[in-house]
Amino acid sequence: MKVKSAMHHGVEWCGPDTPITEIAKIMKREDIGSVPIGQNDRLVGMVTDRDIACKAVAEGADPSSTFARDVMTEHVVYCREDDNLTDAVHRMEDKKIRRMPVINKARRMVGILSLGDISHKSGLKLSGEALRAVSAHH
Repeated sequence: MKVKSAMHHGVEWCGPDTPITEIAKIMKREDIGSVPIGQNDRLVGMVTDRDIACKAVAEGADPSSTFARDVMTEHVVYCREDDNLTDAVHRMEDKKIRRMPVINKARRMVGILSLGDISHKSGLKLSGEALRAVSAHH
């Protein structure tokens, strides 16, 4: 199976100067746990709900003056929509990530592959392995 058959199509993304309060609203509205961050037509980071909680709220940062660039994870691991799903899952396991952006041949982001997507589209063995590996303590 190819990644494009399992991924969540369509992605809402923000710029690095987006306040985390706006990102949190997108997460709530879309029922998602991460938002890709792009600049100059390039993926430059990801902000997760955990980034907001641990890098901003827990540190006492003012949410109204904290921006994506302040909390985002840089050096984003991604896969291609035509990659084999098993290979993409192994990449997620190796990097211990729960969500991975998906790009097409034109290097445009076209979706996100999440553990939930994997559990709905692949067999129990692959989704169980992924969950176990990604959930292990770092």
